[in-house]
Amino acid sequence: MTEYRLLTIWRIEAPLEAVYAAIHDSPRWPDWWPGVQKVELVSTGDADGVNSVLRYFLHGRLPYRMAFEVRATRIEKCVAIEGSVQGDLAGIGRWRFSRQGEVSIVEYEWHVLGTRWWMKLIAPFARPMFIRNHGIVMRQGAEGLARRLGAPLVSQENIDLMAEA
Repeated sequence: MTEYRLLTIWRIEAPLEAVYAAIHDSPRWPDWWPGVQKVELVSTGDADGVNSVLRYFLHGRLPYRMAFEVRATRIEKCVAIEGSVQGDLAGIGRWRFSRQGEVSIVEYEWHVLGTRWWMKLIAPFARPMFIRNHGIVMRQGAEGLARRLGAPLVSQENIDLMAEA
């Protein structure tokens, strides 16, 4: 099975506006997120960024690199960023932002299918490894964002929504 439904939740003691701005500015992710090697702007979209397309190159602990494009389908400042994904992965990604007291909460849902032939071939055996790798990359992102903002990372968790079902 090459389908993945993952949820990552970051809790950072930082202003929501600063957290949102850092996530929204994904071309700068490589400055603070070790797993993100490069982000390229493919097209700008409308004035709010909807229909903009960015190409992402990621590398985790496993010996492969992922490349995919994300077309922004929804951008609502300090509330949500959503996009459709095509490339080595296909599906959707959703960032949601909220606040609890002094803590900003970032939820990232990743509902994708692996499209590479070898991913499909080894998925029945490698699925736990792929999910673990995703968790490592997302933890690096949480820690990098906290460092960038000079703010404490309160918690970070990764949930396999398919295992929960």
